[in-house]
Amino acid sequence: MPLIPPRLLRALESFNSAHPWSHNAHYHPWLLRQLPRRFGRALDVGCGSGDLVRLLAARATGRVEGIDSDPQIIARARELTPPGVSGAPAVFTVVDARAGIPVGPYDVITCVAALHHLPFTETLTRFRDQLAPGGTLVVVGCAREEDLVDHFLAALSIPLNLAMGWLKNRGRRAESRPVAMTAVTRPPAMTFAEVRREAIRVLPRVRPRRWLFWRYTLVWRAPLA
Repeated sequence: MPLIPPRLLRALESFNSAHPWSHNAHYHPWLLRQLPRRFGRALDVGCGSGDLVRLLAARATGRVEGIDSDPQIIARARELTPPGVSGAPAVFTVVDARAGIPVGPYDVITCVAALHHLPFTETLTRFRDQLAPGGTLVVVGCAREEDLVDHFLAALSIPLNLAMGWLKNRGRRAESRPVAMTAVTRPPAMTFAEVRREAIRVLPRVRPRRWLFWRYTLVWRAPLA
């Protein structure tokens, strides 16, 4: 985030706490547009409370698996996903993706705001290796601000973030944060330049892009066999 006077920063944090909204959920519609209308088996890494898993299950013809290392958020995801109401079977499992991911192949792998918690190159390599021929990988990630483009997008995001919080909460103070925002977070270590360089090395022809609200994306389609 750009350098902000401490007093203004506290005011912004107070407003955002009173009018919370999920930056990750904001990108779910965009993410779904990167995927085929119908696909088979899918995996969401760092699934949190399962919002994206439920969206994927509505379009999948095979099982959709959500994994997260936090047992409490997985329990919450199960509570929020009644069996048989979301389309394809949705399964939530406590898995530490640092040690590996469930064996594929998967037609779709997604990872939203979780990759910076994991070893970057190892994890992208696992995603690549577990993706079925012709399958799609979509990452929505967080990177450390470094260059002028980062700071420009961050500065632009601040007033837009306030406006989105106000609109999504209809001008009212929220009683609690969305469940999806209760997962453990930590600041990213890699810059977008580092992310882009390493992603291109692991995933030929990947499409890295920077976005508003402190996010970047990677979209990659596995070659056909």
